[in-house]
Amino acid sequence: RLPSAPPTAGLSRTIGAMATATVGDLLKQWRAKRGCSQLALASDAGVSSRHLSFVETGRSKPSPELLLTLAEQLDLPLRERNTLLLAGGYAPRFSHHTLDADAMHHVRSSLQRILDTHEPYPGLVLDRQWNIVMTNRAADRMVDLLPPELQQDPINLFRASLHPDGFARYTTNLDRWAPYLLSELNRLASVYDDPALHELAAEVHELAAPLMPESANPSVADELVVTCDLEIAGTRLSLFTTLTSFGSPRDTTLDELLIELFFPADAETEATLATLAI
Repeated sequence: RLPSAPPTAGLSRTIGAMATATVGDLLKQWRAKRGCSQLALASDAGVSSRHLSFVETGRSKPSPELLLTLAEQLDLPLRERNTLLLAGGYAPRFSHHTLDADAMHHVRSSLQRILDTHEPYPGLVLDRQWNIVMTNRAADRMVDLLPPELQQDPINLFRASLHPDGFARYTTNLDRWAPYLLSELNRLASVYDDPALHELAAEVHELAAPLMPESANPSVADELVVTCDLEIAGTRLSLFTTLTSFGSPRDTTLDELLIELFFPADAETEATLATLAI
C-alpha cells in the first residue's frame, strides 16, 4: 500500500497553501501555535527583535537562510519550511517524492526489511495522518480482521482502531488505549496544523466518544507502558508499540513517515503470534 500521488503533488499543495499568505502572516501564525513571543524567537534565532518585527510587517525582506533559521527555531516540519520559503519568493529546499518513486527505492527496501525482520509481530509504516503505507505479513493478518469498508485505501490507523466495527470491537482495554490514540492524534494535529488532520481528529473523537470512560483511569503503579489488549476468537493478545522516525530527513515524505512496531507484552502473546506465523 504505497501513496499514489505524483511527486509534484506535495509541492502543488504547498504553493496553494501559501498563495494568499505572506512570510509575516506565516511567522505570526506559527509563533502563536508554538506559544513563542516575537522577542523569544528573535533571541533564539540570533537576530534583533526590531529586525524580526520588520520581517513580520513586510518592511524587510528576509534571506532564505534567516527563514530556515526561524523555521528551525519554531520546529516546523519540512513541508511547512518549503511553504515559508515560497512565501518569501525562494525555491523550496526540501524535495517531495512519493514512497513508490524511483528515488525512494533504497529507502523503501530498507523499510520493508525492517518490517519483514520484525515478523512474526505486526509492523507498519504510517504517513503524517497515520494512513498505512507499508505492512508486514503479521500486520496484514490484523488488517484482514477489519470490515471491507475500513479496508479501503488509505487505511487510517486511528479510524480503524477506534471505529466500533474495527479493532475497537476486539480491544478489551479501550479505557486505556483510546485515550493514548486520541492524545497522539491531537499532538499530530497541533504539530502539523493540517486541515485534514483536524477533520480526522473531529471524526475520530466522535467515533471514540461512546467508548471512553467518564473519567480517565489512573496509571497502574507497576505499568511500564500502555498496552493494546485484544481478544480475537477467544485468543488473547497484549501488545505494546514503538514509533520510529527518520533521523535526518531532507524530503517531506520521509520527514512525515513513522515506523510502528508492535511487540508482545507477555509470554502468552509471544507464543501465540509465533504460532500464527507458521
